[in-house]
Amino acid sequence: MSRTAIVIAAAVAITAMLPAMSAPALAQRARVFVASYGSDSNPCTFGSPCKTFQQAVNVVEAGGEVTAIDSAGSGPLNITKAVSITSPNGVEAGIVNGTGDAIFINAGTTDLIKLRGLTLNGGGIGYAGVYLVSAGGLTIENCVIQDFTGAAGGGVDIFPNSSVVSVVITHSAFAHNSAGIYIYNATSASVNMVVDHDVFTDNPYGIDIVALNSGTVAASISNSTVSNNTGNGIRVEGTASVSIDNDTFSNNGTGIYADDTSRIILGRSAITGNTNYGIDNETSPNTFYTYQNNQINLNGSNNTVNGSEPNDLTFQ
Repeated sequence: MSRTAIVIAAAVAITAMLPAMSAPALAQRARVFVASYGSDSNPCTFGSPCKTFQQAVNVVEAGGEVTAIDSAGSGPLNITKAVSITSPNGVEAGIVNGTGDAIFINAGTTDLIKLRGLTLNGGGIGYAGVYLVSAGGLTIENCVIQDFTGAAGGGVDIFPNSSVVSVVITHSAFAHNSAGIYIYNATSASVNMVVDHDVFTDNPYGIDIVALNSGTVAASISNSTVSNNTGNGIRVEGTASVSIDNDTFSNNGTGIYADDTSRIILGRSAITGNTNYGIDNETSPNTFYTYQNNQINLNGSNNTVNGSEPNDLTFQ
């Protein structure tokens, strides 16, 4: 079974198994709190916090905020509405899971989801750190997402069924996942993604982007480090458009791989020490463009276009 088919099947199975999580009849609040010493029978106030993120999300108002008071771990989380989940500096709020997704998002097409300061750990068997099916927007900031390798899981998996999804991922680290970020868009949806000041290391794929049929993906990747991934630092397939600026791709199998009619713009980046290729450009027609201000050297092969090196790249 293909990697994509495994991920889809896993998501369907997990959705089917999600329990009906009905909150007690508590007054909803714009801001609620969780703590290691809390109880899910509490009203989730600062003085009487919840125990789990799930209960806090159940009772918070749509568009409200869930805040962790102290360092603790919580079980998997299902999000169906606009919400912000935050862990302040100095507090390590962890979300761990068994064999499913740590955070599963199936919200409204205008709902905004914000995750800040969380540590997601799959224990080597979790499907995905964050699995998004539907939302208006997803922001991930200052998070650590690691060890999601079960059933081809990724740190962040985006399989959209909504019309437009805007994703912003900043100052976060992705390690030991099947892919740091995996976008698979084969619907009529549009995914717009910004990746800035992030680290992707020790994954088979650092960033994996696939856009098929009428689906589109437009991604901007900047100021990030993509290193020590055994396959591709970044792989782009289908009709996706990706801007890469001021990034480092080092010690991967291949630094940047592009195929089909994907469009890549590359500037101010260092691509070095990759085992196979610095850049493997298989786009047809050749739609890989560079500002010729990159450092591309000391790779197994610096660059190829269907077996030949093009003249639109300068090795410095």
